[in-house]
Amino acid sequence: MSEELLVNVTPRETRVAVVENGMLQELHIERGSQRGVVGNIYKGKVQRVMPGMQAAFVDIGLDRAAFLHASDLYRAPPLEAAEGGDVAPIAHPPITESLRDGAEVIVQVVKDPIGSKGARLTTQISIPSRYLVLLPRSKVIGVSARIEDEEERARLKEQVGELARGSGHGYIVRTNAEGQPAEALAEDVAYLGRVWELVERTAAEAGVGSRVYEDLSLPLRAVRDLIRRDVEKVRVDSNETCQRLREFASRYMPALADKIEHYSGSRPIFDLYGVEDEIQRALDKEVPLKSGGYLVIDQTEAMTTVDVNTGSFLGQRNLEETVFRTNLEAAQAVARQLRLRNLGGIIIIDFIDMQDVEHRRQVLRTLEKSLVKDHAKTTVYDFSPLGLVEMTRKRTVESLERRLCEPCHECGGRGMVRTGETVTYEIFREIVRAVRQFEAARLLVIASPKVVARITEDESNAVAELEEFLGKTIRFQSDAQYLQEQFDVVLL
Repeated sequence: MSEELLVNVTPRETRVAVVENGMLQELHIERGSQRGVVGNIYKGKVQRVMPGMQAAFVDIGLDRAAFLHASDLYRAPPLEAAEGGDVAPIAHPPITESLRDGAEVIVQVVKDPIGSKGARLTTQISIPSRYLVLLPRSKVIGVSARIEDEEERARLKEQVGELARGSGHGYIVRTNAEGQPAEALAEDVAYLGRVWELVERTAAEAGVGSRVYEDLSLPLRAVRDLIRRDVEKVRVDSNETCQRLREFASRYMPALADKIEHYSGSRPIFDLYGVEDEIQRALDKEVPLKSGGYLVIDQTEAMTTVDVNTGSFLGQRNLEETVFRTNLEAAQAVARQLRLRNLGGIIIIDFIDMQDVEHRRQVLRTLEKSLVKDHAKTTVYDFSPLGLVEMTRKRTVESLERRLCEPCHECGGRGMVRTGETVTYEIFREIVRAVRQFEAARLLVIASPKVVARITEDESNAVAELEEFLGKTIRFQSDAQYLQEQFDVVLL
Protein backbone atom coordinates (compact mmCIF):
# COMPACT_ATOMS: atom_id res chain seq x y z
CA MET A 1 0.00 0.00 0.00
CA SER A 2 1.32 3.43 -0.99
CA GLU A 3 0.55 6.35 1.33
CA GLU A 4 1.59 9.98 0.97
CA LEU A 5 0.92 13.20 2.87
CA LEU A 6 0.40 16.35 0.80
CA VAL A 7 0.75 19.73 2.49
CA ASN A 8 -0.69 22.74 0.66
CA VAL A 9 0.18 26.12 2.22
CA THR A 10 -1.29 29.52 1.32
CA PRO A 11 -1.10 32.75 3.36
CA ARG A 12 -4.47 32.24 5.08
CA GLU A 13 -5.09 28.50 4.79
CA THR A 14 -3.16 25.26 5.24
CA ARG A 15 -4.49 21.90 4.04
CA VAL A 16 -3.10 18.42 4.62
CA ALA A 17 -4.31 15.50 2.49
CA VAL A 18 -3.73 11.82 3.25
CA VAL A 19 -3.58 9.93 -0.06
CA GLU A 20 -3.55 6.12 -0.17
CA ASN A 21 -2.95 4.37 -3.51
CA GLY A 22 -3.72 7.62 -5.31
CA MET A 23 -7.06 8.12 -3.55
CA LEU A 24 -7.83 10.85 -1.01
CA GLN A 25 -8.66 9.38 2.41
CA GLU A 26 -8.46 12.32 4.84
CA LEU A 27 -8.42 16.09 4.57
CA HIS A 28 -7.39 18.44 7.39
CA ILE A 29 -7.91 22.20 7.08
CA GLU A 30 -6.64 25.05 9.22
CA ARG A 31 -7.51 28.66 8.48
CA GLY A 32 -5.97 31.69 10.13
CA SER A 33 -9.39 33.07 11.07
CA GLN A 34 -10.83 29.73 12.21
CA ARG A 35 -8.00 27.81 13.81
CA GLY A 36 -9.27 24.94 15.93
CA VAL A 37 -8.77 24.96 19.70
CA VAL A 38 -8.80 21.20 20.42
CA GLY A 39 -5.83 20.35 22.63
CA ASN A 40 -5.35 23.92 23.89
CA ILE A 41 -5.19 24.49 27.65
CA TYR A 42 -6.85 27.56 29.22
CA LYS A 43 -7.21 29.18 32.59
CA GLY A 44 -10.97 29.47 32.84
CA LYS A 45 -13.55 30.87 35.23
CA VAL A 46 -16.74 29.03 36.12
CA GLN A 47 -19.70 31.14 35.02
CA ARG A 48 -22.46 28.89 36.23
CA VAL A 49 -22.72 25.47 37.88
CA MET A 50 -25.86 23.51 36.94
CA PRO A 51 -26.47 20.69 39.45
CA GLY A 52 -29.42 19.35 37.46
CA MET A 53 -27.17 18.68 34.46
CA GLN A 54 -24.08 17.82 36.55
CA ALA A 55 -22.21 20.33 34.39
CA ALA A 56 -20.85 23.86 34.36
CA PHE A 57 -20.33 26.65 31.82
CA VAL A 58 -16.78 28.00 31.86
CA ASP A 59 -15.43 31.22 30.36
CA ILE A 60 -12.13 30.49 28.60
CA GLY A 61 -11.98 33.62 26.47
CA LEU A 62 -13.83 32.27 23.40
CA ASP A 63 -16.97 33.76 21.84
CA ARG A 64 -19.22 31.28 23.66
CA ALA A 65 -18.90 29.80 27.12
CA ALA A 66 -17.50 26.26 27.08
CA PHE A 67 -19.14 23.18 28.61
CA LEU A 68 -17.59 21.06 31.39
CA HIS A 69 -19.39 17.89 32.50
CA ALA A 70 -18.86 16.29 35.90
CA SER A 71 -17.46 13.13 34.26
CA ASP A 72 -14.65 15.24 32.77
CA LEU A 73 -13.53 16.65 36.11
CA TYR A 74 -10.13 15.53 37.33
CA ARG A 75 -9.56 15.14 41.03
CA ALA A 76 -5.82 15.02 41.79
CA PRO A 77 -4.82 12.37 44.34
CA PRO A 78 -3.12 13.44 47.57
CA LEU A 79 0.63 14.00 47.37
CA GLU A 80 1.41 10.82 49.35
CA ALA A 81 -0.64 8.72 46.96
CA ALA A 82 0.89 10.40 43.91
CA GLU A 83 4.38 9.47 45.14
CA GLY A 84 3.37 6.01 46.30
CA GLY A 85 1.48 3.14 44.75
CA ASP A 86 -1.67 2.97 42.69
CA VAL A 87 -4.59 5.17 43.61
CA ALA A 88 -7.96 3.51 44.14
CA PRO A 89 -10.69 4.69 41.74
CA ILE A 90 -12.75 7.55 43.10
CA ALA A 91 -16.51 7.74 42.57
CA HIS A 92 -17.59 11.03 41.03
CA PRO A 93 -19.13 13.28 43.68
CA PRO A 94 -21.83 15.86 42.82
CA ILE A 95 -20.36 18.65 40.73
CA THR A 96 -21.26 21.21 43.41
CA GLU A 97 -18.64 19.60 45.68
CA SER A 98 -15.90 20.21 43.10
CA LEU A 99 -16.89 23.50 41.44
CA ARG A 100 -18.57 26.74 42.42
CA ASP A 101 -19.54 29.87 40.51
CA GLY A 102 -16.56 32.17 40.00
CA ALA A 103 -13.94 29.48 40.65
CA GLU A 104 -10.81 29.44 38.48
CA VAL A 105 -9.98 26.14 36.80
CA ILE A 106 -7.35 24.85 34.36
CA VAL A 107 -9.11 23.10 31.49
CA GLN A 108 -8.33 21.57 28.12
CA VAL A 109 -10.52 21.66 25.01
CA VAL A 110 -11.51 18.18 23.80
CA LYS A 111 -14.08 19.28 21.21
CA ASP A 112 -14.20 22.43 19.10
CA PRO A 113 -17.31 24.63 19.16
CA ILE A 114 -19.69 22.90 16.73
CA GLY A 115 -22.76 24.63 15.36
CA SER A 116 -24.46 26.51 18.20
CA LYS A 117 -22.67 24.50 20.90
CA GLY A 118 -19.67 25.81 22.81
CA ALA A 119 -16.39 23.94 23.18
CA ARG A 120 -16.32 20.78 25.33
CA LEU A 121 -13.79 20.83 28.18
CA THR A 122 -12.00 18.47 30.52
CA THR A 123 -9.79 18.97 33.54
CA GLN A 124 -8.08 15.66 32.78
CA ILE A 125 -5.18 17.28 30.96
CA SER A 126 -3.23 15.30 28.35
CA ILE A 127 -0.31 16.51 26.22
CA PRO A 128 0.80 14.44 23.21
CA SER A 129 4.29 14.00 21.83
CA ARG A 130 5.55 11.81 19.03
CA TYR A 131 5.36 8.49 20.90
CA LEU A 132 3.60 9.26 24.19
CA VAL A 133 0.72 11.15 25.75
CA LEU A 134 1.43 12.76 29.13
CA LEU A 135 -1.24 12.42 31.84
CA PRO A 136 -0.20 14.89 34.57
CA ARG A 137 -0.62 13.70 38.18
CA SER A 138 -1.81 10.26 37.12
CA LYS A 139 -0.44 6.77 37.76
CA VAL A 140 -1.80 5.28 34.52
CA ILE A 141 0.61 3.58 32.10
CA GLY A 142 -1.39 2.51 29.06
CA VAL A 143 -0.58 1.18 25.60
CA SER A 144 -2.55 1.89 22.40
CA ALA A 145 -4.90 -0.95 21.51
CA ARG A 146 -3.62 -0.74 17.92
CA ILE A 147 -0.32 -2.26 19.03
CA GLU A 148 -1.42 -5.90 18.92
CA ASP A 149 1.83 -7.79 19.56
CA GLU A 150 1.68 -8.82 23.23
CA GLU A 151 5.46 -8.95 23.69
CA GLU A 152 5.84 -5.45 22.25
CA ARG A 153 3.02 -4.16 24.46
CA ALA A 154 4.70 -5.61 27.54
CA ARG A 155 8.10 -4.16 26.54
CA LEU A 156 6.72 -0.67 25.98
CA LYS A 157 4.69 -0.68 29.19
CA GLU A 158 7.71 -1.80 31.21
CA GLN A 159 10.09 0.75 29.68
CA VAL A 160 7.69 3.68 30.00
CA GLY A 161 6.86 2.59 33.56
CA GLU A 162 10.56 2.73 34.42
CA LEU A 163 10.94 6.17 32.82
CA ALA A 164 7.83 7.49 34.63
CA ARG A 165 8.86 6.21 38.07
CA GLY A 166 9.05 9.04 40.58
CA SER A 167 7.70 11.65 38.14
CA GLY A 168 4.15 11.61 39.54
CA HIS A 169 2.80 11.46 35.97
CA GLY A 170 1.19 8.79 33.83
CA TYR A 171 1.62 8.07 30.14
CA ILE A 172 -0.19 6.46 27.24
CA VAL A 173 2.03 4.81 24.63
CA ARG A 174 0.92 5.82 21.12
CA THR A 175 0.79 3.54 18.07
CA ASN A 176 3.83 5.28 16.58
CA ALA A 177 5.97 3.98 19.49
CA GLU A 178 5.86 0.41 18.21
CA GLY A 179 9.43 -0.79 17.69
CA GLN A 180 11.03 2.35 19.12
CA PRO A 181 14.09 2.01 21.37
CA ALA A 182 14.15 3.10 25.02
CA GLU A 183 16.24 6.18 24.10
CA ALA A 184 13.49 7.58 21.88
CA LEU A 185 10.91 7.06 24.61
CA ALA A 186 13.19 8.72 27.17
CA GLU A 187 13.51 11.78 24.89
CA ASP A 188 9.73 12.07 24.74
CA VAL A 189 9.40 11.76 28.52
CA ALA A 190 11.96 14.53 29.01
CA TYR A 191 10.28 16.74 26.38
CA LEU A 192 6.82 16.29 27.92
CA GLY A 193 8.24 17.04 31.37
CA ARG A 194 9.58 20.38 30.13
CA VAL A 195 6.28 21.21 28.47
CA TRP A 196 4.31 20.49 31.65
CA GLU A 197 6.66 22.63 33.76
CA LEU A 198 6.08 25.51 31.34
CA VAL A 199 2.30 24.98 31.44
CA GLU A 200 2.30 25.10 35.26
CA ARG A 201 4.40 28.27 35.36
CA THR A 202 2.29 29.98 32.72
CA ALA A 203 -0.98 28.96 34.39
CA ALA A 204 0.18 30.40 37.74
CA GLU A 205 0.83 33.81 36.15
CA ALA A 206 -1.99 33.93 33.57
CA GLY A 207 -5.25 35.80 33.88
CA VAL A 208 -8.71 34.29 33.47
CA GLY A 209 -9.50 33.44 29.84
CA SER A 210 -5.83 33.13 28.91
CA ARG A 211 -4.43 30.32 26.82
CA VAL A 212 -1.60 28.64 28.70
CA TYR A 213 -0.75 25.97 26.11
CA GLU A 214 -1.42 25.77 22.39
CA ASP A 215 -1.15 22.62 20.32
CA LEU A 216 1.12 22.59 17.28
CA SER A 217 0.08 24.11 13.95
CA LEU A 218 -1.54 21.76 11.42
CA PRO A 219 1.62 20.89 9.40
CA LEU A 220 3.56 20.01 12.56
CA ARG A 221 0.62 18.03 13.98
CA ALA A 222 0.38 16.13 10.70
CA VAL A 223 4.05 15.14 10.89
CA ARG A 224 3.74 14.23 14.57
CA ASP A 225 0.51 12.23 14.27
CA LEU A 226 0.20 10.98 10.69
CA ILE A 227 3.68 10.16 9.41
CA ARG A 228 4.51 6.47 9.89
CA ARG A 229 6.94 3.99 8.43
CA ASP A 230 4.47 3.05 5.68
CA VAL A 231 4.20 6.69 4.57
CA GLU A 232 6.37 7.01 1.47
CA LYS A 233 6.60 10.79 1.19
CA VAL A 234 5.48 14.04 2.77
CA ARG A 235 5.30 16.59 -0.04
CA VAL A 236 5.08 20.27 0.90
CA ASP A 237 4.51 23.07 -1.62
CA SER A 238 5.98 25.77 0.65
CA ASN A 239 9.77 25.83 1.01
CA GLU A 240 9.59 27.66 4.35
CA THR A 241 7.10 25.19 5.81
CA CYS A 242 9.14 22.29 4.42
CA GLN A 243 12.26 23.50 6.21
CA ARG A 244 10.33 23.88 9.47
CA LEU A 245 8.95 20.34 9.16
CA ARG A 246 12.39 18.93 8.43
CA GLU A 247 13.83 20.63 11.51
CA PHE A 248 10.95 19.30 13.63
CA ALA A 249 11.35 15.78 12.24
CA SER A 250 15.15 15.83 12.65
CA ARG A 251 14.69 16.66 16.31
CA TYR A 252 11.89 14.26 17.21
CA MET A 253 11.89 11.54 14.53
CA PRO A 254 15.23 11.56 12.68
CA ALA A 255 14.56 8.22 10.97
CA LEU A 256 11.61 9.75 9.09
CA ALA A 257 13.05 13.20 8.31
CA ASP A 258 14.26 12.16 4.84
CA LYS A 259 10.67 11.46 3.77
CA ILE A 260 9.83 15.18 3.82
CA GLU A 261 10.45 16.88 0.49
CA HIS A 262 9.65 20.22 -1.15
CA TYR A 263 7.30 20.15 -4.13
CA SER A 264 8.30 22.87 -6.59
CA GLY A 265 6.23 21.91 -9.63
CA SER A 266 4.30 24.55 -11.56
CA ARG A 267 1.02 22.65 -11.27
CA PRO A 268 -0.73 22.98 -7.86
CA ILE A 269 0.04 19.92 -5.75
CA PHE A 270 -3.63 19.14 -5.02
CA ASP A 271 -4.44 19.32 -8.74
CA LEU A 272 -1.58 16.95 -9.55
CA TYR A 273 -3.06 14.28 -7.30
CA GLY A 274 -6.70 15.01 -8.15
CA VAL A 275 -7.41 16.10 -4.57
CA GLU A 276 -9.37 19.23 -5.55
CA ASP A 277 -11.84 17.12 -7.56
CA GLU A 278 -12.19 14.69 -4.66
CA ILE A 279 -12.97 17.56 -2.28
CA GLN A 280 -15.74 18.79 -4.57
CA ARG A 281 -17.21 15.28 -4.78
CA ALA A 282 -17.03 14.97 -0.98
CA LEU A 283 -19.51 17.86 -0.73
CA ASP A 284 -22.14 16.05 -2.84
CA LYS A 285 -24.95 14.06 -1.25
CA GLU A 286 -24.61 11.19 -3.73
CA VAL A 287 -21.52 9.00 -3.89
CA PRO A 288 -21.31 6.77 -6.99
CA LEU A 289 -20.03 3.20 -6.60
CA LYS A 290 -17.96 1.47 -9.27
CA SER A 291 -20.61 -1.22 -9.65
CA GLY A 292 -23.23 1.34 -10.68
CA GLY A 293 -24.84 1.62 -7.27
CA TYR A 294 -24.60 4.74 -5.11
CA LEU A 295 -24.78 6.11 -1.58
CA VAL A 296 -26.92 9.01 -0.41
CA ILE A 297 -25.42 10.78 2.63
CA ASP A 298 -27.51 13.19 4.70
CA GLN A 299 -25.96 15.08 7.62
CA THR A 300 -28.46 16.47 10.13
CA GLU A 301 -28.13 18.03 13.56
CA ALA A 302 -28.99 14.77 15.34
CA MET A 303 -27.27 12.18 13.17
CA THR A 304 -25.91 11.24 9.76
CA THR A 305 -27.81 8.79 7.57
CA VAL A 306 -26.36 6.75 4.69
CA ASP A 307 -28.71 5.08 2.22
CA VAL A 308 -27.35 2.36 -0.10
CA ASN A 309 -28.94 1.86 -3.54
CA THR A 310 -28.20 -0.61 -6.36
CA GLY A 311 -28.73 2.07 -9.01
CA SER A 312 -27.85 0.70 -12.46
CA PHE A 313 -26.08 -2.40 -11.10
CA LEU A 314 -27.96 -5.47 -12.41
CA GLY A 315 -25.56 -8.18 -11.25
CA GLN A 316 -24.79 -11.49 -12.93
CA ARG A 317 -26.76 -14.12 -11.03
CA ASN A 318 -29.73 -13.26 -8.83
CA LEU A 319 -31.12 -10.44 -6.71
CA GLU A 320 -29.58 -11.63 -3.42
CA GLU A 321 -26.11 -11.84 -5.00
CA THR A 322 -26.53 -8.39 -6.60
CA VAL A 323 -27.56 -6.87 -3.28
CA PHE A 324 -24.69 -8.59 -1.44
CA ARG A 325 -22.05 -7.33 -3.89
CA THR A 326 -23.44 -3.80 -3.75
CA ASN A 327 -23.47 -3.81 0.05
CA LEU A 328 -19.87 -5.10 0.23
CA GLU A 329 -18.68 -2.26 -1.99
CA ALA A 330 -20.85 0.21 -0.07
CA ALA A 331 -19.35 -0.85 3.29
CA GLN A 332 -15.85 0.07 2.08
CA ALA A 333 -17.10 3.31 0.53
CA VAL A 334 -18.96 4.31 3.71
CA ALA A 335 -15.82 3.88 5.83
CA ARG A 336 -13.83 6.08 3.44
CA GLN A 337 -16.55 8.75 3.24
CA LEU A 338 -16.88 9.01 7.03
CA ARG A 339 -13.14 9.56 7.30
CA LEU A 340 -12.93 11.92 4.32
CA ARG A 341 -15.97 14.02 5.29
CA ASN A 342 -15.08 13.79 9.01
CA LEU A 343 -18.61 12.81 9.93
CA GLY A 344 -19.16 12.05 13.60
CA GLY A 345 -21.77 11.33 16.22
CA ILE A 346 -24.55 8.84 15.52
CA ILE A 347 -24.47 7.30 12.03
CA ILE A 348 -27.25 5.11 10.61
CA ILE A 349 -26.45 3.00 7.52
CA ASP A 350 -29.40 1.61 5.55
CA PHE A 351 -27.88 -1.25 3.57
CA ILE A 352 -30.06 -2.93 0.96
CA ASP A 353 -32.08 -5.72 2.63
CA MET A 354 -30.33 -9.12 2.66
CA GLN A 355 -32.02 -12.38 3.56
CA ASP A 356 -28.85 -14.43 3.99
CA VAL A 357 -27.46 -14.19 7.56
CA GLU A 358 -23.93 -14.99 6.34
CA HIS A 359 -24.11 -12.13 3.82
CA ARG A 360 -25.05 -9.76 6.64
CA ARG A 361 -22.13 -10.97 8.73
CA GLN A 362 -19.67 -10.45 5.87
CA VAL A 363 -20.95 -6.93 5.13
CA LEU A 364 -20.62 -5.97 8.81
CA ARG A 365 -17.12 -7.47 8.96
CA THR A 366 -16.10 -5.57 5.82
CA LEU A 367 -17.32 -2.32 7.36
CA GLU A 368 -15.40 -2.96 10.60
CA LYS A 369 -12.25 -3.93 8.70
CA SER A 370 -12.47 -0.80 6.55
CA LEU A 371 -12.74 1.38 9.66
CA VAL A 372 -9.50 0.04 11.20
CA LYS A 373 -7.36 2.80 9.67
CA ASP A 374 -9.69 5.55 10.92
CA HIS A 375 -7.93 7.69 13.54
CA ALA A 376 -11.25 8.55 15.17
CA LYS A 377 -12.74 6.02 17.58
CA THR A 378 -15.63 4.10 16.01
CA THR A 379 -18.14 1.63 17.45
CA VAL A 380 -20.27 -0.53 15.13
CA TYR A 381 -23.38 -2.42 16.23
CA ASP A 382 -25.08 -5.40 14.61
CA PHE A 383 -27.97 -5.13 12.16
CA SER A 384 -31.13 -3.94 13.88
CA PRO A 385 -34.51 -5.67 13.40
CA LEU A 386 -35.22 -3.09 10.67
CA GLY A 387 -32.03 -4.03 8.82
CA LEU A 388 -30.15 -0.86 9.81
CA VAL A 389 -26.56 -0.67 11.04
CA GLU A 390 -26.04 1.81 13.86
CA MET A 391 -22.56 3.11 14.65
CA THR A 392 -20.83 6.03 16.33
CA ARG A 393 -17.71 7.93 15.35
CA LYS A 394 -16.01 10.30 17.75
CA ARG A 395 -16.38 13.91 16.65
CA THR A 396 -13.97 16.60 17.83
CA VAL A 397 -14.15 19.15 15.00
CA GLU A 398 -16.71 20.26 12.42
CA SER A 399 -17.34 18.03 9.41
CA LEU A 400 -15.80 18.91 6.04
CA GLU A 401 -19.14 20.18 4.73
CA ARG A 402 -19.64 22.53 7.66
CA ARG A 403 -16.04 23.75 7.46
CA LEU A 404 -16.35 24.64 3.78
CA CYS A 405 -20.04 25.45 3.35
CA GLU A 406 -22.83 27.45 4.96
CA PRO A 407 -26.64 27.16 4.87
CA CYS A 408 -28.20 28.15 1.56
CA HIS A 409 -29.28 31.79 1.70
CA GLU A 410 -32.25 31.01 -0.53
CA CYS A 411 -33.75 28.08 1.36
CA GLY A 412 -32.30 28.81 4.81
CA GLY A 413 -30.52 25.47 4.92
CA ARG A 414 -33.67 23.38 4.39
CA GLY A 415 -32.44 22.04 1.07
CA MET A 416 -35.81 22.98 -0.45
CA VAL A 417 -37.45 26.20 -1.65
CA ARG A 418 -41.13 27.02 -1.90
CA THR A 419 -42.48 26.58 -5.40
CA GLY A 420 -43.44 29.51 -7.62
CA GLU A 421 -47.09 28.55 -7.14
CA THR A 422 -46.78 28.60 -3.35
CA VAL A 423 -45.08 32.02 -3.42
CA THR A 424 -47.76 33.34 -5.79
CA TYR A 425 -50.55 32.51 -3.34
CA GLU A 426 -48.53 33.99 -0.48
CA ILE A 427 -48.31 37.22 -2.48
CA PHE A 428 -52.08 37.25 -3.08
CA ARG A 429 -52.72 36.79 0.65
CA GLU A 430 -50.23 39.57 1.51
CA ILE A 431 -51.96 41.94 -0.96
CA VAL A 432 -55.34 41.37 0.71
CA ARG A 433 -53.77 41.80 4.15
CA ALA A 434 -52.07 45.09 3.14
CA VAL A 435 -55.21 46.61 1.59
CA ARG A 436 -57.27 45.87 4.68
CA GLN A 437 -54.69 47.50 6.95
CA PHE A 438 -53.65 50.54 4.91
CA GLU A 439 -55.15 53.00 2.44
CA ALA A 440 -53.62 52.97 -1.04
CA ALA A 441 -54.82 53.55 -4.58
CA ARG A 442 -52.31 51.21 -6.23
CA LEU A 443 -50.00 48.40 -5.22
CA LEU A 444 -46.60 47.38 -6.56
CA VAL A 445 -45.37 43.81 -6.08
CA ILE A 446 -41.62 43.20 -6.46
CA ALA A 447 -40.52 39.58 -6.75
CA SER A 448 -38.11 37.27 -8.54
CA PRO A 449 -38.34 37.07 -12.35
CA LYS A 450 -39.58 33.46 -12.22
CA VAL A 451 -42.45 34.28 -9.85
CA VAL A 452 -43.46 37.46 -11.71
CA ALA A 453 -43.45 35.59 -15.02
CA ARG A 454 -45.69 32.91 -13.54
CA ILE A 455 -48.16 35.46 -12.13
CA THR A 456 -48.41 37.54 -15.30
CA GLU A 457 -48.67 34.53 -17.61
CA ASP A 458 -50.47 31.77 -15.68
CA GLU A 459 -52.38 33.75 -13.06
CA SER A 460 -53.47 36.81 -15.06
CA ASN A 461 -57.17 35.93 -14.61
CA ALA A 462 -56.68 35.57 -10.84
CA VAL A 463 -54.96 39.00 -10.74
CA ALA A 464 -57.86 40.59 -12.64
CA GLU A 465 -60.37 39.07 -10.23
CA LEU A 466 -58.32 40.28 -7.25
CA GLU A 467 -58.15 43.84 -8.65
CA GLU A 468 -61.92 43.86 -9.15
CA PHE A 469 -62.54 42.47 -5.66
CA LEU A 470 -60.25 45.01 -3.95
CA GLY A 471 -60.94 47.94 -6.26
CA LYS A 472 -57.20 48.54 -6.58
CA THR A 473 -54.68 48.44 -9.40
CA ILE A 474 -51.87 45.91 -8.91
CA ARG A 475 -48.60 46.14 -10.84
CA PHE A 476 -45.79 43.57 -10.85
CA GLN A 477 -42.06 44.22 -11.20
CA SER A 478 -39.34 41.59 -11.44
CA ASP A 479 -35.97 42.03 -9.77
CA ALA A 480 -33.11 39.60 -10.40
CA GLN A 481 -31.73 40.33 -6.94
CA TYR A 482 -34.78 38.72 -5.31
CA LEU A 483 -34.61 35.02 -4.44
CA GLN A 484 -37.55 32.80 -5.33
CA GLU A 485 -39.15 33.05 -1.88
CA GLN A 486 -38.61 36.80 -1.51
CA PHE A 487 -41.16 39.48 -2.41
CA ASP A 488 -42.34 42.93 -1.30
CA VAL A 489 -45.80 44.49 -1.54
CA VAL A 490 -45.46 48.27 -1.83
CA LEU A 491 -48.41 50.64 -1.30
CA LEU A 492 -48.50 53.61 -3.72
